[in-house]
Amino acid sequence: MHVPDGFINAPVSAVAGVVAAGAVAVSLRGARRELGGERTAPLAGLVAAFIFAVQMLNFPVAAGTSGHLLGGALAAILVGPYTGVLCIAVVLLMQGVLFADGGLTALGVNITVMGVVTTVVAYALFRGLTRVLPRTRRSTTAASFVAALVSVPAAAAVFTLIYAIGGTTDVPVSKVLTAMVGVHVLIGIGEAVITALTVGAVLAVRPDLVHGARGLAAPLKLRVAGELVDAPAAVPAPAPAAARSTRKVWATGLVTALVLAGFVSFYASASPDGLEKVAADKGIDQKAQEHRAAGSPLADYSVKDIGNARISGGLAGVIGVGVTVVVGSGVFWTVRRRRTPDAPLIRTAESV
Repeated sequence: MHVPDGFINAPVSAVAGVVAAGAVAVSLRGARRELGGERTAPLAGLVAAFIFAVQMLNFPVAAGTSGHLLGGALAAILVGPYTGVLCIAVVLLMQGVLFADGGLTALGVNITVMGVVTTVVAYALFRGLTRVLPRTRRSTTAASFVAALVSVPAAAAVFTLIYAIGGTTDVPVSKVLTAMVGVHVLIGIGEAVITALTVGAVLAVRPDLVHGARGLAAPLKLRVAGELVDAPAAVPAPAPAAARSTRKVWATGLVTALVLAGFVSFYASASPDGLEKVAADKGIDQKAQEHRAAGSPLADYSVKDIGNARISGGLAGVIGVGVTVVVGSGVFWTVRRRRTPDAPLIRTAESV
């Protein structure tokens, strides 16, 4: 759903940019609380890189139409809503500047629609569901599925609202809304499957690393005389989360992202995504502009001057994952570091 330059007029794009900048500023403050542990910054950077990689995997949803992960729900559930907004913002910035994907003047629109809306809607719904469902891993995974599913058509609806206010073409909004929401409900199913599978996989090995599952502590069960009962309290508890290394998780996640972007992406659907298809069918792309970074050596997810499409696309994907994990980790490390000087001041005030 990367909005290119020319779909939305300059004044509305500028307002969307202000909204996005405000959301990022609020998220920077909120992320300081979410990025409390020493290992959370590189993990958040990994989440951004993983989302970048999975967004390269367009999957078919209808005849001649594809979709890809937006990632707001996944990021919010794994690392928190504020950090999630920052994850998507980093991904969109890398895509726009390096790969000419998503307009530069439309960056504010894209962050608002793909980052803020998906994250807020998904996390609010996820939290609501986890409060009424049993506190189990299965329920948490199910809640992530529903939250991700709803977040995608919600983003499509907000894009339609922005188009209604500042669209550069004269197309009935009702037609755009019907087409956008309709196709993005189908894309939302794919988003929900990817999100639930990823959240479920992390829950299975390290539930302490899932922000949305904090406090999830299902007691160990033993089968006695054919019935499941709680294990005795004498059973040793697992090591505290702070004392458990995240190196294996980080390495596994990074390798997975590199494989997805560097190899699996070659087999992604070449059909236009939901927004591109609707834009072509309804005519809202009549004033689309060439991307200002079209001359980038990585434009269109290929490396300039490399003729082999498989090698070119794979290398571009690997570079994208590497740059995103470095930039993302650097941003989150800086955000986390900015909260530490406050602690001595608070303790000093209290001691006085």
